[in-house]
Amino acid sequence: MNDLRIAFITDDGLSVSAHFGKAPSYRVFSVTDGQVADLGARPKPYHGADNQPATTHGDMFAPISDCQVLVAGGMGTPAWQSARQAGLEVILAGGEIEAALKAFVRGELTSDERRVHDHRH
Repeated sequence: MNDLRIAFITDDGLSVSAHFGKAPSYRVFSVTDGQVADLGARPKPYHGADNQPATTHGDMFAPISDCQVLVAGGMGTPAWQSARQAGLEVILAGGEIEAALKAFVRGELTSDERRVHDHRH
C-alpha cells in the first residue's frame, strides 16, 4: 500500500454513512507504507441539500478525485457504477470510521455487495 488515499462517506465525521447520496461529507486519510494520516473532512454535494442545484454522481465524486478507495455504508446502483467508472475501488461496509480504517490497513476490510440498493433519483 504505497501512498493510497481512502475516503469514507460520513454524516458526522465518526461513522460510515449508510446512504452515500444523502451524506454531506467525506473524511479522507492517506495510507503510506502502513502509516496513516488524517487529511480531514471534505464537503460533498448531496441529494436534499438546501438551495443546491440537482447533483450528479460526477459532482459527488469530484471532492475525492485524488482518492483511490471509497468506503460507504450503502449506495444506489447508479452511484456504485459511477464510482467504479471514476476509477475508485468501492468498499461497502458500515460502522465506525476508525475501526474500518484499521481493518483496511490490516487488509481485513471486506465489501458487502448486498449494500448496493436498486433505486432511481
